[in-house]
Amino acid sequence: MKTATRYLNFIGGRWVEAASGRWFESRNPADHGEVVGEVAKSGAEDVDRAVAAAQKAFAGWRLVPAPRRGEILGRVAAILRERKEELSRLLTREMGKVLEEARGDVQESIDTAAYAAGEGVRLMGKTVPSELADKFAMTIRVPVGVCGLISPWNFPTAIPSWKLFPALVSGNTVVFKPASDTPIVATEMVRILEEAGVPAGVVNLVHGGGGDVGMALVRHPGVALISFTGSSGVGREIAGECGKALKRCSLELGGKNASIVMDDADLELAVDGSIWGAFGTTGQRCTATSRVIVHSKVKDVYLQALVKRARGLKLGSGLDESVKVGPLMNEARRVEVHSHVEAGVKAGAKLLCGGRPASGAGLANGWFYEPTVFDGVKPGDALAQEEIFGPVLSVITVDSFDEAIAALNNSKYGLSASIYTRDVNRAFRAIRDVETGILYVNSSTIGAENHLPFGGLKETGNGHREGGWAAYDIYTEIRTVYVDYSGKLQRAQIDNRPQGQAAPR
Repeated sequence: MKTATRYLNFIGGRWVEAASGRWFESRNPADHGEVVGEVAKSGAEDVDRAVAAAQKAFAGWRLVPAPRRGEILGRVAAILRERKEELSRLLTREMGKVLEEARGDVQESIDTAAYAAGEGVRLMGKTVPSELADKFAMTIRVPVGVCGLISPWNFPTAIPSWKLFPALVSGNTVVFKPASDTPIVATEMVRILEEAGVPAGVVNLVHGGGGDVGMALVRHPGVALISFTGSSGVGREIAGECGKALKRCSLELGGKNASIVMDDADLELAVDGSIWGAFGTTGQRCTATSRVIVHSKVKDVYLQALVKRARGLKLGSGLDESVKVGPLMNEARRVEVHSHVEAGVKAGAKLLCGGRPASGAGLANGWFYEPTVFDGVKPGDALAQEEIFGPVLSVITVDSFDEAIAALNNSKYGLSASIYTRDVNRAFRAIRDVETGILYVNSSTIGAENHLPFGGLKETGNGHREGGWAAYDIYTEIRTVYVDYSGKLQRAQIDNRPQGQAAPR
């Protein structure tokens, strides 16, 4: 019997086993009989070692000029580009998304590395006039310190890149805890950082579960910042722990995203967008289209085309390039998705297609679920309120634009939305009125670009944005600097404007 490859932690520039000496398996969700590898099962002791290594490395790394740090990220982009296909195939084996999407996942990390490389020569502060003569005022960006980065399984290269690369180019050191469902892809990412020349201790990788490793990282007094992407429930717990320590915390959490299909929409385009948004990545995106709010005048034509397309989607291993829908991540995910579907049927929603675990040739050993569409869903129903994180789309019928906006905003989440309309006035009213951090006009709710801010409102997060220039506000502190070259003590806001003195004309 072939022994599975083992994947280690990376601490202080060395690949090491977990202190426990234990291992856990990473399996292919399209064929759970395939063990992709065995991974170090870590705990608080490993976190302590990683944080100590990151603290030690911070003293030197923060002094490396930002352009030099950017050059390393440029090399990361080049290596990722060379190994894109290899890494994409590994990603599909470990996470399950179809190969076309896996390539997009890796491309996102390439683009983010290239952006970070360029940011190494920017990291701009501001200069502003001082209110006093012979005095200079400016701001600069300085690194925060040791950053604890906790990433999810659904984008195993893209989301870690959103966290790792801005943190590093800003001069921070990191302890990276990837999702325990996709630890091997994360290991390859860290190997590339090592190969690109990141010094020992600057990047540390600790594998393990959220309870054993994630919360130990969150609570560690040597960690200055936590960046977490995951569920709102876990996010609340992390926010509470960080609040106790007055620790910087960036949270990217859930979504219940909706598309509006107006009566003047291009229906073929709207169906294309709904199929992609709802069933791409098997619905396992925080930006997935979970609700469609469709005008009653076009509902029947839209639904007929939508259901036909959904029924025709091919399920299977993502390594088969004819497959459009891969498996759910694991058995627990499939059980949870099915429980939402059963509850929806019981509540009276009309099941138009899907609604059960998928069976058939090549599907028996994977966590597959049929693309599912419900009609007759009301804005306040559980199907329209709860994040399902699976291939389930709920259709809500409205009679006006205002009713559509109200239905869209009737959610505790506020990540992404879209509207299909040919009316420019409606489009701009939607831009003004939707309560989301991201809005697409005549497109799906998914498809964020790396050089633009990503994040949402309400329970989707705590106000920070990943991606683009906004990410650097998370990973840097602003230091305000005053240089007084007058040769005397000048006291701002006290004696620079004697009482009764008018401003010069």
